[in-house]
Amino acid sequence: MAKVTARKETGKLVIDFTYRGVRCREQTALDDTPQNRKRAGAVVARIKAALSGGTFAYAEFFPGSSLVARFAPSASTASSAPNAHEVAAGTETVARASASATTPTFREFTGQWLAEHQVEWRRSHIKVLRSTLDGHLLPHFGDKPVGSIVKADVLAFRAKLAELPGRSREKMSNKRINGILAPLRQILNDAADRFGFVSPTLSLKPLKVRKTDVEPFALDEVRRLLGTVREDYRDYFTVRFFTGMRTGEAHGLKWKYIDFENRVILIRETFVLGEDEYTKTDSSQRDVQMTQVVYDALQRQHAATGKLSEYVFCNREGKPLDNKNFTDRVWSPLLRHLGLKPRRPYQMRHTAATLWLASGEAPEWIARQLGHSSTEMLFRVYSRYVPNLTRRDGSAIDRLLTSRLIGDRVVADEASPDPAQPPPPRVTAPAA
Repeated sequence: MAKVTARKETGKLVIDFTYRGVRCREQTALDDTPQNRKRAGAVVARIKAALSGGTFAYAEFFPGSSLVARFAPSASTASSAPNAHEVAAGTETVARASASATTPTFREFTGQWLAEHQVEWRRSHIKVLRSTLDGHLLPHFGDKPVGSIVKADVLAFRAKLAELPGRSREKMSNKRINGILAPLRQILNDAADRFGFVSPTLSLKPLKVRKTDVEPFALDEVRRLLGTVREDYRDYFTVRFFTGMRTGEAHGLKWKYIDFENRVILIRETFVLGEDEYTKTDSSQRDVQMTQVVYDALQRQHAATGKLSEYVFCNREGKPLDNKNFTDRVWSPLLRHLGLKPRRPYQMRHTAATLWLASGEAPEWIARQLGHSSTEMLFRVYSRYVPNLTRRDGSAIDRLLTSRLIGDRVVADEASPDPAQPPPPRVTAPAA
């Protein structure tokens, strides 16, 4: 008899079975959920098969258990025991011999997984995913059966990634490593559900990524940038700084989405990895209001590129701007020339948000202009630029109490007689 139960004290799943007349209870690190019960049930099914076939070896399934010594086989048998897979937190392991023999290789399963799921994804996401698979995952895991990959394999792979060089630093960043491990986790979790083994990434947590602050430009710095940038990019800078459009939204902006009559920019597409795509989220589909400065800039831009291309901002061939080319040849040299701190062009979006906040615009309106579904992200990202949130020294309530309470006291004092002064003369009405 073998079954899955849950321990009341911890809420963790327990594999309960009888072996050689002894009742054995092996607690796992899995919470009691339907998905985890299914995974533990697959282990129980293997235990039942091994028990009925007379091939059950305790050390094979639970090498970390205190009962291993009690049921220890001979030295020759122990040395031939197959490799085991570490379950969940690493305190329990499960045999992988049968899984290795019956599951496809990581390369084969990944091909099937891509074919089944790519209909759900954007073209840009598929490009990035294929790059990650071809550059990292398939070379490392490609020929291994998915059922044989253990947590130790994943940890070793992660450690190897941490030693690789990053784009702009000596070693690869935690954010990039998490991005590579994310599809690995999805693939192995899907394989575990299909083939009945516990995913080695089940308890693997993403690496901690440091929070980065926004670095918007001050209005004086914006004026310097607009006054110095080459003329053919001045209107582009103006639109980016005063609309808060994302890079892909600005580069994918087409003239058919410019409504001069109503002074509105319709954000309907974005340009990513050389292709027009749907916007980042549904809430990113929005109408951005033009200020007079933006309206004038777009009028000038229309005179320059309106007949050249369907794109508002384009190169001499009428194609959308390339962000890397723009950054390397226009943006970074301009910042160096003006002695400004290096930062990404995306900070133009953050600048628009902080300028709106500084001018006292309603947070709800700003969130809509930026394409946020609510004001939550606005307050979280730009909290120190919101006047009512940054005043934490008690000055606001101090001014209120001073103006109200102390002011009322002065009025009352003026209305009451001064005891140091003689009372005014008493005037009586003349007798009739």
